[in-house]
Amino acid sequence: MATQTMKTDYYEILAVERTASDAEIKSAYRKLAMQHHPDRNPNNPEAEEKFKQCSEAYQVLSDPEKRAAYDRFGHAGVSGTGGFPGGNPFQGGDLNDIFGDLFGEMFNMGGTGRRATRQQRGRDLKFDMKIEFEEAVFGVEREITIRRAEACEDCRGTGSAKGKPPETCQQCGGRGQIRSQQGFFAVARTCPVCGGTGSVIRTPCPTCKGDSRITSDHKILVKVPAGVESGTRIRYSGEGEAGRFSGPNGDFYVVLEVKPHKFFERDVDNLHCVMPISFPQAALGAELKLETLDGIETIKVPEGAQSGHEVRLRGKGVPHLNGHGKGDLIVELRVQTPSRLSRQQRELLQKFAETISVENTPTSRSLFSKVIEIFR
Repeated sequence: MATQTMKTDYYEILAVERTASDAEIKSAYRKLAMQHHPDRNPNNPEAEEKFKQCSEAYQVLSDPEKRAAYDRFGHAGVSGTGGFPGGNPFQGGDLNDIFGDLFGEMFNMGGTGRRATRQQRGRDLKFDMKIEFEEAVFGVEREITIRRAEACEDCRGTGSAKGKPPETCQQCGGRGQIRSQQGFFAVARTCPVCGGTGSVIRTPCPTCKGDSRITSDHKILVKVPAGVESGTRIRYSGEGEAGRFSGPNGDFYVVLEVKPHKFFERDVDNLHCVMPISFPQAALGAELKLETLDGIETIKVPEGAQSGHEVRLRGKGVPHLNGHGKGDLIVELRVQTPSRLSRQQRELLQKFAETISVENTPTSRSLFSKVIEIFR
């Protein structure tokens, strides 16, 4: 009586646990199939046999019903010619379907490959725009001209001359792939004549020379919203270059650079500036006029103001981008000490000095203030 050979466990073949998920089984098979693929191991019967084994194991374990039967009854639960229910898959074409679904374009195998498309998405374009400080605060509209590739009107983006549409590729019969038999399975490769599109342009459009696009100037109205900053990008969908052969257009991006202001500095949505005041204005208080971005505003200097004192004007800053309200304008007062005095000014100041007394006794500073001073 002949001895029956014990079949290797499917989980052992794929080197996975019995509790492995579908994704783990698929990943294990992909790795082994690539390792033992006959194309990578020509004239190697051992590699071909291992490739058949892992393919057999995957066909069973990737099917929920077959896997359940195998887990319960072992090989007897999925018995059949060659260990597969219903016969040998290498004769029925099942392997092509499995391998084609797993590897797709990597090997271009089986009958499940998709025909390539001639269409290509157009490039995105970028334009750097410098704007004034005030334009960034209040917004601005500006028309610009760019040079870009646009769809050829004569051939309507086909690349083929009028009345001469693309013809079916004779090399592949319009399939986009050329099939050949290698061993026990079929291999499909991209057609070198049509590039996988299934059609060829015999008579190119004389205007675009078969490219399907021409280069021309195009005007775009750029609308800069109020409150933008340097580095802000404005996207115009579909305003980039036209795609080849009626493919989708790319996008157009405007990148803003805001010029600095000679007087105001920006901190997010707040504006800052420094206003010099005289000693009498600081001592007695005053009302001063300041020309802001919104017009003339009155700055009230309180009596006894010190250098560094800040006056905040609510709502006189930068508008919140894509929102409501505005930031503030913060004015820092800085007392200016005159460097040259006339004789009369000196006499008056000396008389004033005689009427006041300041105790010039040094005061201690906190440790924190000392640390800050060190870093400064």
